[in-house]
Amino acid sequence: MRRLTLNLSSVILLSAPVFAQLAAPNASGVSLGHIHMIVADPEPHKKLWVDIFGAQVTSAGTLEMLKLPGVFLMVAKGRTLPTEGSDGSTVNHFGFLVKSYADTKAKLTAAGVGLATDNPANKQLIANFPDKIRVEFTEDAAMPGTIKFHHIHEVTTDQEPTRAWYVKTFGAAAGKRGEWPNAMVPGGEVDFRKGDTAQAPTKGRTLDHIGFEVHNLEAFCKKLEADGVKFDMPYRELPQLAGLKIAFVIDPIGTRIELTEGLASH
Repeated sequence: MRRLTLNLSSVILLSAPVFAQLAAPNASGVSLGHIHMIVADPEPHKKLWVDIFGAQVTSAGTLEMLKLPGVFLMVAKGRTLPTEGSDGSTVNHFGFLVKSYADTKAKLTAAGVGLATDNPANKQLIANFPDKIRVEFTEDAAMPGTIKFHHIHEVTTDQEPTRAWYVKTFGAAAGKRGEWPNAMVPGGEVDFRKGDTAQAPTKGRTLDHIGFEVHNLEAFCKKLEADGVKFDMPYRELPQLAGLKIAFVIDPIGTRIELTEGLASH
């Protein structure tokens, strides 16, 4: 993880969302945690999330983050340029529910953000954020507040085995959203779309990894290790990040996943 230096615009939405903590964990101690992006310049990203969606700034020690209901967004400048955007990787995009599709579309368009897809009938769009990061927004007019995290959208040639891994590893509940099987954890879900070919791993892309918050992470990692899960980075504690505890694993299709303990208190 790298330190972010924020230079935030003073223009904030008048109707800023209510910022609840991360969702309470499931029986396995797991909830949705964060999305981590490695980009050429964090400033355009931060400006969009703050100006349009009212993201709040918080920190864990030297790590600064953007906080939205149900999730943290981390946007860091890479030491080397990322290989490519989210499209073409195992995580094609991540998505939010918003109070108004029309209002969201108007604000994104005014900010110069292009659209990858636009479905007025379903009141849903996928925006092309800087650095080729795709973000979906779907209207839920009945929701409290103006925005809330909803899902991570993966592409895999083997939907059921990939979902089964999330169910077993994180205690996720198997379900379905539309035509896609999914794995649901408190705070969000991982949806699995069938692809004709294997997608690129996320590591080194602009959307480098997704994150789950885990209660008692050290014990959880020991259990994963006993179950044969391989770690991209073993469990460690980070005093410089307010004692944040982390580990990294890779899912069966190449999605890099950070496990954290300590984000929920921010």
